[in-house]
Amino acid sequence: MGKEENRSVLILGGAGFIGANLARHLLLETSARVHIFDNLSRRGVQRNLEQLSRASGKSGRLRIAVADVRDSAAVERCVRDATEIYQFAGQVAVTTAIADPRCDFETNVVGTFNVLEAARKSGNQPFVLFTSTNKVYGEMLEEPLKCSATRYCYVNRNSVSEEQPLDFYSPYGCSKGAADQYVREYSRRYGLPTVVFRMSCIAGEMQYGNEDQGWVAHFLYTALSGNALTIFGDGRQVRDVLYVGDLVRAIEAARRSLSLTAGQIYNIGGGPENAVSLLELIEEVEVLTGRRLEYVNHERRPGDQLVYISDCSKFNRHAGWKPSTSLRETLLAVYEYWQEHRDILGASRPREINAPLALPVALLERTA
Repeated sequence: MGKEENRSVLILGGAGFIGANLARHLLLETSARVHIFDNLSRRGVQRNLEQLSRASGKSGRLRIAVADVRDSAAVERCVRDATEIYQFAGQVAVTTAIADPRCDFETNVVGTFNVLEAARKSGNQPFVLFTSTNKVYGEMLEEPLKCSATRYCYVNRNSVSEEQPLDFYSPYGCSKGAADQYVREYSRRYGLPTVVFRMSCIAGEMQYGNEDQGWVAHFLYTALSGNALTIFGDGRQVRDVLYVGDLVRAIEAARRSLSLTAGQIYNIGGGPENAVSLLELIEEVEVLTGRRLEYVNHERRPGDQLVYISDCSKFNRHAGWKPSTSLRETLLAVYEYWQEHRDILGASRPREINAPLALPVALLERTA
């Protein structure tokens, strides 16, 4: 059996937005065996698992372990036979990290350390990919900016490369930054073929956005639900948006190009072509939906970068990847997902988001 046909893939945080999209791709487009590891604490993830179960059908290639990445014994049991490991399990919100820094540290740092140690001890030298964040670069207060009516812009460049000095700043930046340095060191010290993606804003199907995470989906769903939006700051903050399908392509490209990508850290996002401010996205949402999106302004959150745009040229050189989906196409994909799942995403039935799992018992496994 060839290497591509013998893929045993463990996705930690695999019921979440990015993990579920990667798992769906693997189930529909490859012959890989897919093992989901998730504590199911995130809003909406039960529905993602039900979609993955349907994608798997009767293939027998999907397993689901309900467990927490902070449980080192559970992690070690699930890592044991993996040829690929995707560490997406984590605490994802700056606000939550500030409110509960211990949980943030234990989830992002200790949880990732558990994954790395389990991979090292397995003796299989599995490929390990970790998703970090642009927040490791801090506020970038030294960067000169100019301001127009709708957005902030860099004065001296148009994007941020991996050469940008680290400045973790927030508890969340500290935990993700510490974790991504551990991932890099486990490649240098123990020879694990690891890759770190420092990501900008990702959007697409199976995303349940809120004020703290998934802002593109949050803006769209708020408009469609007829509610008012809260903007922290003046709305001219800019981010580059990457479609989740393009991210899945990047993940697969990193794995296929390990002779160059192993041990590396990459900035991954939509780049300058897909950069948008909050105010500009509101306009896009209003055009797409035909609905006016009302909003109120609150004080800007501490540590929020006024501008962050990814320079993906290093990864393009190493793996031949670049984004192929425009911002408008990404927004349309999220809109179409809402139309298909408005019964659980609409404001009229919010409690269904956390409905009990409706999965075949054979998919679920004990980790104890």
